[in-house]
Amino acid sequence: MSAEDPNAGEDADAEEEEDIRYFVRIGQTDLDGTKSVERALTELNGIGHRAARIITQKADVDRRAVFGKLDDDVIERVVDHVENFADEVPEWMANHQKDYFTGETTHETGNDLQLTRRQDINRMKMIDSYRGVRHKRGQKVRGQRTKSTGRTEGTIGVNVEAIKEEQAEEAAAEDDE
Repeated sequence: MSAEDPNAGEDADAEEEEDIRYFVRIGQTDLDGTKSVERALTELNGIGHRAARIITQKADVDRRAVFGKLDDDVIERVVDHVENFADEVPEWMANHQKDYFTGETTHETGNDLQLTRRQDINRMKMIDSYRGVRHKRGQKVRGQRTKSTGRTEGTIGVNVEAIKEEQAEEAAAEDDE
């Protein structure tokens, strides 16, 4: 900084901030460009921390780099790896394995994930599979215990106070007769 221009340092900071893209669009989702690449990718439905780390490694991008400051070609590499994630990882890591109609394994992201899950659940309900019946009834699907957990109504087990009140009322009614 010189004595002539006291705001010279502030202009350089302002230029750096202008270079950042505040929103990076992948598919139908706007990701926060001010976050790191790994953190921003986790905002995308279907991409968790582990998948985001694998994508950044495969795309050869620093996972701590600010997403909005990356060049367009680097962002395109990341987008390509997100779209082809199922081809780059083992089958067990994809979120939609062995599609009912095609038999393919895919990794769905964004709204496609929600749509695919909803269609799968509706198909199970229609054919009355075990999982479909559990979904219809609103019960647990994956083998969890249901005796005491997941209750939506009031009490669990026997309400002793209510029984004592009923017995007292019955005794009072008998005494009146």
